[in-house]
Amino acid sequence: MIEQLNEKKLQTTTLAGGCFWCIESAFSCVKGIVSAKSGYMGGESKEPTYKTVCAGNTGHAEVVQLKFDSEVINYREILEIFFSLHNPTQLNRQGNDIGTQYRSEVFTHDAQQQKMALAMLEEITQEKLFDDPIVTQVSPAVTFYCGEDYHQEYFKNNPENQYCQAVVSPKLAKFRKTFVAKLK
Repeated sequence: MIEQLNEKKLQTTTLAGGCFWCIESAFSCVKGIVSAKSGYMGGESKEPTYKTVCAGNTGHAEVVQLKFDSEVINYREILEIFFSLHNPTQLNRQGNDIGTQYRSEVFTHDAQQQKMALAMLEEITQEKLFDDPIVTQVSPAVTFYCGEDYHQEYFKNNPENQYCQAVVSPKLAKFRKTFVAKLK
């Protein structure tokens, strides 16, 4: 018998940590993540597209919106994974991806998430896990715009893409080694 997922257990969070292909690919492998959708959040345009967001014309960040079962994975664990997947000390960039669309930002969906995200940033700062100051922003979630269909499961569907080979694949390999117990 297949157990029905109780909707009350489901929570949502939205994370920006550079190119959404890597963040989405990693979280799609994690136990308790029900869905991981690439998209855009935090900008001015009411109809952002990949082209306009990448041009830096909208103020949106590339994000991944997660739906997760809080009885399988908690919000703190999600944040721990998130901070291992990107460099939260790089302002408006991740590696060679440069622009505000690649910023590090946690979009919180309620007061508890905001409190936990701020506490995590304080903890990371106090523990000096990074040599440089953390620049990750914490903001209330606003309208999520789902990315174009071809961006969903991009790495899974395009593993031979040069960017995927050079950037996403090595990050995912490191991620899988670090979080092996959390993988589906």
